[in-house]
Amino acid sequence: MSPAIHLAQQPEADELLGRSPLAALIGMLLDQQIPMEWAFTGPYTIAQRLGGDDLDAAEIAAFDPDAFAEVMKQQPAVHRYPGNMAKRVQVLCQYLVQEYEGDAEAIWRDAETGGELLARLKALPGFGEQKAKIFLALLGKRYGVQPEGWREAAGAYGEEGSYRSAADITGPESLAKVRAHKQEMKQAAKAAKAAKGG
Repeated sequence: MSPAIHLAQQPEADELLGRSPLAALIGMLLDQQIPMEWAFTGPYTIAQRLGGDDLDAAEIAAFDPDAFAEVMKQQPAVHRYPGNMAKRVQVLCQYLVQEYEGDAEAIWRDAETGGELLARLKALPGFGEQKAKIFLALLGKRYGVQPEGWREAAGAYGEEGSYRSAADITGPESLAKVRAHKQEMKQAAKAAKAAKGG
């Protein structure tokens, strides 16, 4: 039974995120410099353009880079920076093929602790510390992937009842709360910068 995911706020795209570990990873990778729903709709758009209803890491990894960039650039584009993100998606898929035989779920399937899982996520191309922690919290809160110490490893993103990130979205209402939190964080960062005279 796939979990009910509401990140794309679009039924078909969310259904794919719920049943495809690779789609969830790619959505997280795309989640930068664009609205979250746009990012998490991306995997579904890619799957449709590749002519299927699922994603295959080996297929994406082996794709001609120019042709894959065109898949991403086709209107409506999958991302604000489709060419750059096409490269990142392919590099991620190539890593999954090399390290996990193309099986995205293998990253977390046998992870025994939150720290171990966080280390695996941080090793993924395109996943820095913050993105890895958010994805760890997303796995724990929405996908039921809860190795020992996962909340601690995810830091503030793992907190119960928080509205900080993609991990906390269960529908339009929580999406609005996460968005408000992000705006507050931006304002605070601007204010701190101004106070420093920077």
